[in-house]
Amino acid sequence: MKIKNISAFQIFDSRGIPTIEAVVTLINGICGRGLVPSGASTGQYEALEIRDGNPNRFRGKSVQRAIDNIHQEIAPALEGMEVEAQAEIDGAMIALDGTPDKSRLGANAILGVSLAVADAAARTNQMQLFQWLGGNQGTLLPLPEIQIIGGGAHANWRTDIQDFLLIATEARSYSETLEVSFNVYRAAADILRERGKYCGIADEGGFWPQFSSHNEIFAFLLEAIQRAGYQPGREASISLDIAASDLYDGQARLYKLRLEDREFDSDAFAELIAGWCDRYPIVSIEDPMADTDWAGWERIRSLLGKRIQIVGDDLFTTNPERIKRGIEAGIANAVLIKPNQIGTVTETFEAIRLTQSAGWLPLISARSGETEDAFISHLAVATNAGQLKVGSFSRSERMVKWNEVLRIERALGRPARFEGADIFRRLV
Repeated sequence: MKIKNISAFQIFDSRGIPTIEAVVTLINGICGRGLVPSGASTGQYEALEIRDGNPNRFRGKSVQRAIDNIHQEIAPALEGMEVEAQAEIDGAMIALDGTPDKSRLGANAILGVSLAVADAAARTNQMQLFQWLGGNQGTLLPLPEIQIIGGGAHANWRTDIQDFLLIATEARSYSETLEVSFNVYRAAADILRERGKYCGIADEGGFWPQFSSHNEIFAFLLEAIQRAGYQPGREASISLDIAASDLYDGQARLYKLRLEDREFDSDAFAELIAGWCDRYPIVSIEDPMADTDWAGWERIRSLLGKRIQIVGDDLFTTNPERIKRGIEAGIANAVLIKPNQIGTVTETFEAIRLTQSAGWLPLISARSGETEDAFISHLAVATNAGQLKVGSFSRSERMVKWNEVLRIERALGRPARFEGADIFRRLV
C-alpha cells in the first residue's frame, strides 16, 4: 500500500480552462486520481492555486508550474509513504509548502495529490470512496440545492445575485428531490421560451435571461414552481447565494445592485434581504454580507438566524480557523464546504467536523469550473453532511455528481437514510 510514484498532467474544466489531474500509483499497481476544480467567484481568504501567467499559453491560465511542483517536490517527498496515512501525507505537503495559503506549491497541486491519495487508498482496500472516507459510518443522502437562475460572476452579471436555487422541501427521498428539480427546471425553461427570453445557460447550468429587477426573478421562480405543479414554500422553496463580497465597495462601505441601480449601507442591505425572506419562500441564504463586513453578518443573523439557514462561504473559505471565529461570534449557522478552498482532504474533514460539533450545518459544494469527478458526492455521504450543492440540473459535470449519489444509494441499500429539509430543524 505504499506510494510508488506520483504524476500529473493538464486537463480542462467545464469552462475549458486548464486544470490538474494528479495520479498516485501504488507499489501494488493500483492508481488513484484527483481532478481539481476552480472557482470564478473566489474568496480572498481561499488557498491559492498557481497558474503560469504566460499570456501566450492559454491566456495565462496554464498550470504547468503547479504540475512541475508535483513532479519535482511533492512526489519525491511522498514516494514510499503508506497511502492509508491521509493525514500524515497531507501534513507533509502542508509543511513542504510552508505558507499559510499554499501559495508556494499551489493549492491546486496539493489538492490534486490529496484527492488522488484518498482514491488510491479506497481502491486498494476494495472499498467505495464514501465508505473509505467515512469509515463505513456515512449513510445520510444529501438534500440537493439546484440552481435555476445563474447570475453574478457566473453569468456575465445578468443579475447581481449569484444563484437562485431550488430546494425540494417536502421530498421524502433523494430520488424525489431530483424529480421535483427536473419538473421545476423544465417548467422554467418552458416559460422562458414562451416569452422569448431563453438565452442559454450559465456556468453552473442555470438559466441567465435578462430581468429588470430581482423581484421579477422571484416572481418567475414562483411561477415555475407552480407551473410544475407544486406549492411554493411547501413542496419547493428558494435558496439564494448572494455572493455579497462581489457587490461590496469596501471603501464606501456600500452594497451596489447594478440591475436596479441602487446602493445600500450594511443595515439597509440586511433589511432588503430580510424583506425578501418575508415575501418569498426562502429557506437558505449564502453569503448575505461581504467577507469583511462582520457587523453586517451580525445584523443579518439577528434578523434571520432563527428562521432560515445562513451559510458562510467567502467568509469562511473552508478554513477551520475562520470557522472557529465565526462560531465564537455566532454570526451564521452553516458553512459552505469546498475542498479546493483549503487544499487537502484532511483539512476539509476538519472543517466539516468543526461545523457539525458547533451544531451548525455543512453544505458540500462544487465550483463553477468543475470536472467530471464526483468526489464531493462521496464526501457529502461519508461525513453525513446532509446537503449538496453542485449547480443546476443540466451539464454533465453537474449531473455526474447527482447521479453518483444515486449509485451510492444503491450501494448502501437499506442503511441509506434521507432527512431532507428536516435537517433545517436543527437550526431553530
